[in-house]
Amino acid sequence: MMRVRRLRQFAGATASELARKAPPAGDAAHGLTIAAWVLAVLAGLPIAAIAWAALTGSGDGERLSALAGSVLPTYIANTALMMLGAGAIAGTIGTGCGWLVAATRFPGRRVLGWALVLPLALPAYLAAYIYAALLDFSGPVQTGLRRIAGWGADDYWFPDIRSLGGGALVLGLVLYPYVYLLARTAFATQSVTQFRAARSLGAAPSRAFWKVALPAARPAIAGGLALVLMEVLADFGVAEYFAVPTFSTGIFRSWLAMGDKASALKLAGVMLVFVIALVAWEARTRAGRSDSRDGLAARRDEEPLVHLSRGGTALALAACALPVLIGFVAPAGYLVSLAMTGEAQGGAGDLATYLRGSLWLGTAAAAVCLAAALVLAFARARSQSAVTNGAIRLATLGYALPGALLAVGLLAPLGAFDRALTDFARGNLGWSGGLLLTGTSAVLVYALAVRFMTVAYNTVGGGLSRIPPGLDAAARSLGAKPSRVLARIYAPLLAPSLGGAAALVFIDTLRELPATLILRPFNLETLATRTYRLAGDERLVEAAIPALILLAAGLLPVLVLNRLGKR
Repeated sequence: MMRVRRLRQFAGATASELARKAPPAGDAAHGLTIAAWVLAVLAGLPIAAIAWAALTGSGDGERLSALAGSVLPTYIANTALMMLGAGAIAGTIGTGCGWLVAATRFPGRRVLGWALVLPLALPAYLAAYIYAALLDFSGPVQTGLRRIAGWGADDYWFPDIRSLGGGALVLGLVLYPYVYLLARTAFATQSVTQFRAARSLGAAPSRAFWKVALPAARPAIAGGLALVLMEVLADFGVAEYFAVPTFSTGIFRSWLAMGDKASALKLAGVMLVFVIALVAWEARTRAGRSDSRDGLAARRDEEPLVHLSRGGTALALAACALPVLIGFVAPAGYLVSLAMTGEAQGGAGDLATYLRGSLWLGTAAAAVCLAAALVLAFARARSQSAVTNGAIRLATLGYALPGALLAVGLLAPLGAFDRALTDFARGNLGWSGGLLLTGTSAVLVYALAVRFMTVAYNTVGGGLSRIPPGLDAAARSLGAKPSRVLARIYAPLLAPSLGGAAALVFIDTLRELPATLILRPFNLETLATRTYRLAGDERLVEAAIPALILLAAGLLPVLVLNRLGKR
């Protein structure tokens, strides 16, 4: 590190001169651009396969007509309603709590400011299992109501959690932090002058919020809602457990349960239209965001924009505490209570097997994502051309692809390639085995790397952007080879970013469900798939310990998101 600091000082003093003396980097930039496009092609393969299957093929018109006359309207309606309901819940909670934390002062505001992000640590399918157990007829909530009121089974009505509305509620409660983080930042950094001007002209706080603060924060809120809707569209566990037919469950059933791969690809093609629309919306909202420096002074002096009355303070505290209690504390507490039972601990005998599967899969996916993210980040740093930026954009598009769509989009072309490769090996090399790629862990790692490439790239790219380019020029001017520059300069400085990226990809891999269910080999079981199978068999007590491990693992990316939101 001493050598790195000396190079930093040297580079800061004579960066331009050293850059002129350094060996030309054009060849390296060209090679990185080619590598970035190779990654982009590999990442874009499922999209291309689904688009090709949706537009070509004999008899596909009849198959699409049959789908349109049977299940397709149901899938479209349920998916749209689920997105609408979850988006409304997440938008209301996220925007309201973001405004209260940023603009007002009440007891416990600092603690609730970061605690409001905690529900994001709970995978949506875990929340569905827990709330179904809590709110079912035999669950503790209804049992307690009957005991207290003396009711019988026919004496009262209770809403059914295993429904489309229940699914939207669960998804909204665990996904609202996406909106909350962006809304809180937008409200805290926007201009306070306009808000105070409106107040000085006699506008009530509520009117000033609707007319001034909310319109200024609308791009950030819309960006958070776009992320929520992407997650709802990608959801499989909640919809499957609550028996709500959506695109994800339809693709899963068509491909695996019914063996109708052509229909699954057609459904994925229609689903891809939703994905493209959401990606375009998210990109538009991101391009429209801007921060005002004027708001930073209000954050430093801690002067609230709105002074609450005693009743208003109590309401603000309740409004911010309820989402934390319902979305995280109650489910986590229920899991802990189940995990402490003898039945749960007795059913954890095979936990080491699922842990090994999860650890291996997460490590492999993290290693692949880190290698690819380094290539993309260096390509972006060395070349700012539109060609390179386009390759990076395509390579990092996987974050928007639902797991079910990604799985069938990869299996179709890889299956065809695998059959051709196996036929060639059998005919020319005497190969007598089965398929070489399909059904192996390599395909699953490939899919997960495509899915979580964006997480690794954003983290590594952010770390690389903070390294002065003069360091590289200084080392190259002194005759250091690229491998030595990478080992002595970039590796120490990028170590925190690489570690953070690896941890985030590892944890996301642990929690991924639909892609793992479709693509995993028969001898691979992870914590997520084990929890899914136990909960599907109504054995939530036995699933409590692996579910609790998944919940604990999810706390790390939540804390990272909260820190980034504050910054």
